Formats: sequence, structure tokens, C-alpha cells
Amino acid sequence: MIDVIVAGGGPTGLMLAGELRLHGVHALVLEKETEPTAYVRALGLHMRSVEVMDQRGLLARFLALGQQYAAGGFFAGITKPWPDRLDTAHPYTLGIPQTTTERLLAEHATEVGVEIRRGRELVGLSQDEHGVTVELADGTQVRSRYLVGCDGGHSTVRKLLGVGFPGEPAKVETLLGEMEATEDPATVAAVVTEVRKTQLRFGAIPLGDGVYRVVAPAEGVAEDRTVPPTFEEFKQQLRAYAGTDFGVHSPRWLSRFGDATRLAERYRTGRVLLAGDAAHIHPPTGGQGLNLGIQDAFNLGWKLAAEVGGWAPRGLLDSYHTERHPVAVDVLDNTRAQMELLSLEPGPRSVRRLLSELMDFEEVNRYLIEKITGIGVRYDFGEGHELLGRRMRDVKLKRGRLYELMHGGRGLLLDQTARLSVAGWADRVDHVVDVSEELDVPAVLLRPDGHVAWVGGDQQGLLSRLPKWFGAAVG
Repeated sequence: MIDVIVAGGGPTGLMLAGELRLHGVHALVLEKETEPTAYVRALGLHMRSVEVMDQRGLLARFLALGQQYAAGGFFAGITKPWPDRLDTAHPYTLGIPQTTTERLLAEHATEVGVEIRRGRELVGLSQDEHGVTVELADGTQVRSRYLVGCDGGHSTVRKLLGVGFPGEPAKVETLLGEMEATEDPATVAAVVTEVRKTQLRFGAIPLGDGVYRVVAPAEGVAEDRTVPPTFEEFKQQLRAYAGTDFGVHSPRWLSRFGDATRLAERYRTGRVLLAGDAAHIHPPTGGQGLNLGIQDAFNLGWKLAAEVGGWAPRGLLDSYHTERHPVAVDVLDNTRAQMELLSLEPGPRSVRRLLSELMDFEEVNRYLIEKITGIGVRYDFGEGHELLGRRMRDVKLKRGRLYELMHGGRGLLLDQTARLSVAGWADRVDHVVDVSEELDVPAVLLRPDGHVAWVGGDQQGLLSRLPKWFGAAVG
């Protein structure tokens, strides 16, 4: 029997499968498409996702193919200076197309032993107390201990489970595509700048060699957004807003997206779980979707591996929903707010001007950037030190860096006292005795996802927290 079937071979599914394999879990990815998508829906990795890649030793691959930039404008397109003193060793956004991110994650998953089967569409599922039976479109069946639906906003897994997906339908729609343009680049830039004074859902980003990534409001909302717009429809909307279509031709791909906002009522139903867009959809404002899915996978991977491995403490797998569902609620709320701030109506424009003034306060600007980029997330672990529940940023140690020690996906005790012990949990938790000038606490216990599970300096306090996250002691 396969340990875990992952339905969906996008960034969320591939990240999850790679995490599972770090713990020796047999993971199978089923992707209905025969080839990777050519659509570039997401353009970058936010700070928390960059940290995730660094924690697993993957960041060098992404840095080699991406571009670092620190620029404001992530919150509703309100441009402010990048704030200082961000709580991260990676204070930048990494510009990298989703297609490249997906390819790199697929390469990593394959390297660590994940099996990826393309052209395999899931059409049915049933579960019992021992596992899940998946039915494919070709009539074959596959059996696994667990199934995770990472199959997008129209998730078949979610629908088959009967999980509610409440929210709001799309009210506006936006066209997106890549195409060549014959107009002079300086003219394109000048026209776009002028249009964006009133219409922030319009843009043309030069990609080189006369190719542009173009975005424009659609005329209405399509009945079926899975059907891409026609090129003529795209040109009509360019002319409607810019007075010209820039001489666009030779489209590489065309797509559309709406501002629907929905959230799954639960992330777990027995042995079946949901992650990424299968669990939540929202407008793309702030570029949070792909990042939210990768971070879902990072939270779930080690917990599901612990369940498969038989050492998970009671409630660990359920904590995936408990921790990630509120994060999605917050993302849905901030994207709703941003869409209102993009409105051309007088009321929202007045609120936008007021918020722009407030963002001149560095604390407000920093708060919104940390919210959008994921580094402000703090899980509720109860009362305690201010670090408790937050992810630990990378810190310099006397003998290297913290994140260099986390590539294996295990828990980690960073002990500056040299007096503590993880005896009984050494198969799940690494004990590192080292010091950092950036850390003013005696010791921290980190979960495999880098979130702080305990802060202190006494052995009894440590022993009270180890079983909660890492199960019973052995030996």
C-alpha cells in the first residue's frame, strides 16, 4: 500500500510530497495534466516561502533563476518604501515565474524519491479505517493510507468529500496573458503609467525581446473561467482602457481569473486532507496564493509523516487545520480589503488615500508587509515567550547558520546552555549546542517547520513540551 497519494502536481502538491519523502514516506503524486502548465499565474516567492526553501537547502536553486527585489506596493498597489528591520534574514521578494518554481520543486521531489504520474485524473474516492481507495479516469484503482487533495480551486477531492466551500462568487474578472508587442517600449510604459492612475488592474510588464505580461480588466464575468479568453477579446479590452492595443500579436498563453473568495469548512475528513487552492481561493492581490499553498504543505508534511511513522502525538494531525485555517481566514480578509481599495468608487478611493497616509508610519508599513509575506504568522501555542508559536528566522551561529541545520526536516533543539538533553527523542529531534549573538534566550525547541515550540533553559520545562510535538520518548 502507498503511504500517501497527493492529488495535484502543482507547487503545493510537489512541496508536500518532497516533505513526506524526507521522512521516508512513500508518496505518489497524481496529476491529471500530461504536461506542466505554461501559464504563469504567480510571479514570485514571498519572504516566508524563501525561508522555507532555505530551511530545506533548496534556496540556491531558486536564487540562481530568480531576481531579488525590495519594493513596496504589495498591499493594494500602494507604493511605499520597503520597511527596515524586518524579522527575517531574507528581506526581499524573489521574482521567479510559477512555472520555474514548479519545475524546481518537481526536480527536488524526483531526486528524493517521489513518484509523479502525469495524465492520471482522480474521479472517485472512498475511505475506511485503514486507508483510502482512489479511482482514476482510466478505471484503475490505487490504495493508500492517506490522500491529500492539492488539486486546485475546483478540487475534485474536496467535492467528492462533500466539504463545504462557502464564500463569495466572482464579481469582477481580469484577463492575463503573455504576448509580443510592436509598440515602442517607452510608449508602452508611458501609457501604462497614465492608465494606472485610475485603473490599478491594468499593466504590461516587459519580459524582454518584445514580450510582455499583460493584465487588463475583463468586460464581465465569464460563465466558465476555465475557458481562456480569445485574443480578440484581450485586444478589445486593451483598446477600451488604453486607447491602443500596443500592436500585440503572437500570444504565448491567455487566461482569466476572478475575485471569488472561498474557504473550505474543514481541512481534514478522516484520512483525506486538503491543501493549497483546494482549501482556499481568493483574489491574487498581494501575490499570496502560491505562497499560502507552499506554507500549507510545509505545515502538513512533517505532521502527516509522523502519523504514517507511528510516532505522532494525539491531535498532531488535526493541528494542521487548527493552525492553517486561521491563516487562510486572514489572507481572505486582507485580499477582500485590497480589492475594495482597488475600486474606482469614491468611498473606497477615500479609504485608500487614508490608508496611504497611515502607511507612512513605519510600524503600519512593516505590519502590512509582514502580513502579506507570511513572516508575521504566529500559531497559538498558548501563553509564553513572545517567540512561542512564531517561526524562527535564520540566525548566525558560531559554527554556521541555523537554517543549514534544518535541511533534514527534523525537530531541532538549539541549546546555548550545553546542559540540556533530548534523550528519548534523538531519532526525531537534533540537539545542537551552539551560540548566537542574535538570540537572547537560553534555548529554543523548533518544530520541523521552524516554529518555536518551547523557549527556556531548564530540562523539566523541555520535557514538558517534547511529547506534545514529538510523541513519546523511546529507549
